[in-house]
Amino acid sequence: MKTEKHYDAVVIGAGAAGMAAACAVCERGLQVALVDREEHLGGILLQCIHNGFGLHHFKEELTGPEYAGRCIERVLSLPIDIYLETTVVDIAPEVESRTVHAYSGRHGVLEFHARAIVLAMGCRERNRGNIGIPGLRPSGILTAGLAQRLLNIDGYMPGKKVVIVGSGDIGLIMARRLTWTGARVRCVVEILPCPSGLTRNIVQCLQDFSIPLHLSHAVTRIRGTDRVEAVEISPLHNGVPRARKAFTVECDTLLLSVGLIPENELSRRAGIAISPDTNGAEVDHRLQTSVEGIFACGNVLHVHDLVDYVSEEAETCGGNVAAYIHHGRDTRATAPVEAGANLKYVLPNRCAPGETTRLLMRALAAHDRAKLVIQQQGAEVVRRALKHVRPAEMISCSLSERETAALRPDVPVQCTLET
Repeated sequence: MKTEKHYDAVVIGAGAAGMAAACAVCERGLQVALVDREEHLGGILLQCIHNGFGLHHFKEELTGPEYAGRCIERVLSLPIDIYLETTVVDIAPEVESRTVHAYSGRHGVLEFHARAIVLAMGCRERNRGNIGIPGLRPSGILTAGLAQRLLNIDGYMPGKKVVIVGSGDIGLIMARRLTWTGARVRCVVEILPCPSGLTRNIVQCLQDFSIPLHLSHAVTRIRGTDRVEAVEISPLHNGVPRARKAFTVECDTLLLSVGLIPENELSRRAGIAISPDTNGAEVDHRLQTSVEGIFACGNVLHVHDLVDYVSEEAETCGGNVAAYIHHGRDTRATAPVEAGANLKYVLPNRCAPGETTRLLMRALAAHDRAKLVIQQQGAEVVRRALKHVRPAEMISCSLSERETAALRPDVPVQCTLET
C-alpha cells in the first residue's frame, strides 16, 4: 500500500548536514520531512567517539556523539516529521511538485510530494576495488570507517598488527584508536608526497605515538591466503612503484583510508549535473543544483574538513531553501566560477554579481606561501595572501557585495593560486 505525504521541503539524510538544513527550513515556518535509512539520527557522528568536534560551531570541544546529541535535541524541539529506517530509491523532479519515492519497514511504500528537496546523503569510503591493489582476497582487509564502527559501536577488535593505507583523517584517527586499544600500528602508507589529513591529526595520531608515515609509497601486494599475513610496500618515482626497493611489513590487518566519494546515485537519477572535480552536484550561489528546487549541502556536495563547516553550510542551504519556497527561484543572471592553476575545484560553480559570496576551494599541492587571485577576463577582482596552503585544508574566501558588483553575468570568473 502506498502512502502519500505532502511537505514544503523533504531533506534526505539525517546526519549533521541534514539535521541543520531541516532545522533551518522549519524555523522559517515551513513543514519539513527528514528522511534517513539508518535506525538513529546522527549519521556517521555516532561512531566518531573521539574529540575535536564543535570548536567552530559550538565554541567548545565535543566528541562526535556529543555533537550529534546537540543537533538531535534541536531537531526534536521543532515540529519536524522524522522518517527513520526509510530508504529513498528515486526522485522525480517535476517542477510543480517534486516527488521522493521511499520504502520503509514501518511505513511501507511512501511517496513524498514537496516544493523543494535537500540532498544531504553524505559520502562513502573508497575501497580496495577503487584503488586496485594486487593480490588475493584474504580476510583482514577493510576500510577505516568500517573498522571504526566495529571497534566503537560493535566492540570488535579488527586486528592486532595493522598497516594503514592512506593518510586521510579517518585512517589517522583509527591509528591512534587502535594503539590505545592494544593493537600495534606498523605504519601508515601514503601515495602522495604530503599527508591527506589535517596537520593536527598527523601530530596527535601519528607523531605522538611514533607511528611511521611513508610518503610517496604504495602497497603493491597483499600476502596471505585465509588472513592477511604481510604487505609489500614500494616507494614511488613519478607515481611508478620502484619494485627493487620494495620492502615487506608483517601484519594481520590492512585498513584503507583512501578517500571519500559523495553519495550521488540519487542525484544522477534525478538528472542533476555532477562535477567531475568534486564528484558532487554542480550548484549556484544558493546551493541549488542544475535541477530547479533541488539543493545540496554537506559531504554529498563536497568532502569537508570539519563537521562544523558542514553544519554552517547546511544552515545556509536551509535558509536558501526557505527563500526559494517563499519567493520562487532567483532569476538573476550568474557568472560561472572556474578553478585555475594549482586549484582542484571551487564551489559554488556560479556566483551572482552584487551579492556576498563565500568561495570554497582546495589546493592541488602544499605551499608555505601563495596568493589567491580571482579575476574575470583579465580584470582582477580579489588578490589575497595565504600561508600554509595544504590540500587537506579547505581555502575559504568571502567576497563582499562591492567586490562582486563589477562581475559580468555569464562571463567565467577564474580562481588561481599563484605560488
